[in-house]
Order: sequence, then C-alpha cells, then structure tokens
Amino acid sequence: MTRTFLQFGCGNMGGAMLKGWLAGGLAPEGFTVVDPYLESAPQGVRLLQTASEGEGAFDVVLLGFKPQQLPDAAAAVRPSVGPQTLLLSILAGVDLATLRSAFPEARAIVRVMPNLAAALGKSPIALVGEADAAARAEIDALMAPLGQAEWLSGEDQMDLVTALAGSGPAFVYRVIDALAEGAAALGLPRDQADRLALSMVEGSAMLAAASEHNPGELARRVASPGGVTQVGIDVLDKDARLVSLMTDTLRGARDRSAEMTAQARAKA
Repeated sequence: MTRTFLQFGCGNMGGAMLKGWLAGGLAPEGFTVVDPYLESAPQGVRLLQTASEGEGAFDVVLLGFKPQQLPDAAAAVRPSVGPQTLLLSILAGVDLATLRSAFPEARAIVRVMPNLAAALGKSPIALVGEADAAARAEIDALMAPLGQAEWLSGEDQMDLVTALAGSGPAFVYRVIDALAEGAAALGLPRDQADRLALSMVEGSAMLAAASEHNPGELARRVASPGGVTQVGIDVLDKDARLVSLMTDTLRGARDRSAEMTAQARAKA
C-alpha cells in the first residue's frame, strides 16, 4: 500500500524535498501538492490549487508555506491531519507548541530543517519534535533519501541549527565567491577563478565527507610547515579572525531565527 503524502506549499525547499523523495524511489502517485502558485508538478504527482474537501487524513503532511501564513492556512490543512498523520513542518520560527495547538489530532509533530541539497540526497536534516520511537523510525526512513538526519536534544537548539544547516549553504556560496573574487583581484580571469574555486570546494567537501579525519585535521595534513598552504592558513588563523567571522555570522542568523520564533508565537 502506497503511503499518502500531502505537501501544503511547494516552494524552493518543499520542491527540493519532493525531488529528493521521488529520486529516492517513493511513488509519485502517493503525493498530493497543494500550491496555488505552482504551474506544474513532477509526472504522477497530483497538483491542486486548493485543498480538496472530503479526502480525509493523509499519512504524512508537510507544511511548506510561509510561516506567517499559518493562522490562515491551518484551517485548510486541519482536515488532512488525523490520528495516523506524521506532521512535518519546515516553517522557520514556528515552534512545536504552536503547531500542536493548530493540529491537535496529529500522531506526531516534528520540525524539520533541511536545505536545498535535499534534492540531491545530500542535505543535513535537523529534527526535533513530539514523536515516539515508532514514529521516529518512520521519520528517519522518510529522511534517508534526502540526506543525513540528526535529532536534536531540544527545541532550543533549532534556531542555531537553522543558521548552520539551513542558512549555511548561502554562507558557503559567499566564501566560494570571495575565493574567486580574491583570485581575480590577484590576476586570474574571473570566469576561470569561478570555475577553479567551485571545483576545489566540491572536491574538498567530497574528500572531507569520505575521510576518517575532521576538517581541522585535514587542513593540518594538507599544510607543510613553512609551505604555501601554511602561509595561507596563518592568515586565516591570525587573531582567530575566521572563527570570529563565522561565529558572528551564525549568531546573527540564529538571533534572527529566534526573533521570528517569538513573532510567530505572538501571532498564534
């Protein structure tokens, strides 16, 4: 029997998750997407402009609309959520208490923080929620086609993980861009610098993912004392400025996520 999925909202992140699920072998006939702004869906996936009446509850419901739309959207979603439903939310800043108040019938409610690499099965996925051992096992299986799932010990970690795993790709892209811009400033043609920087980061990430050593140790192993790489690392490490920059970056994103959580709670 095919498990039934309802995706309420299918923007960039929801679309990436759908693509990852389908690439991972889940049957497209099991998916219903409700999104008034989506012109088409993958073959076999049912696309609706508005939620259909009288369909009953789905096995899995993914909330993928804008967080500020929850008060209005909850009434439309609620008939699709029943005692067997695993409710997954990618709504930034909307806490578990707010979700439980909106969907009291759900079997389990879990906040999910992936990123766009879910489409490739390479996303870090942070999970936190109200789910027993059986529901957690089902959710782990659901996340497997999308990437590496990590259950958090508490919801208070979600804002920081949002900054690291959710917003992190944008920070990495800026680092890649900065490497290319620096190389261009020192004499390489910009298009060539872009290609080299991107290829270097791709290969480095793949090697790091396959290595038994952590990234700090890998950096040490690449650098020879007094060599070219070590001089560059010394620049990055001077006054701990790289760590300070990353800490400030994550702090700013984390604090904004916390503000959004507070605002969502106040409107609930």
